[in-house]
Amino acid sequence: MLAVVGKQLRTHPALIPLFAFIGGGVTMSMAYLARLAIRNPDVCWDRKNNPEPWNKLGPTDQYKFYSVSIDYSKLKKEGPDF
Repeated sequence: MLAVVGKQLRTHPALIPLFAFIGGGVTMSMAYLARLAIRNPDVCWDRKNNPEPWNKLGPTDQYKFYSVSIDYSKLKKEGPDF
């Protein structure tokens, strides 16, 4: 398979940017999925020791990838402790 791709790239060099952009897109999407699996509080990998990880988040913890107008350092806790 790699020999066929290498032969195509040697005979058609205009395909190099296509492979580069598709490879970059695949890499970025896999990195984002890995970030969601590791950092998202909705994902629970250890149900025995921590069945509800979202309860351990403080009001100043930022878990979103990008927030436009919210400053997480100024938020105060509104609910009770569980």
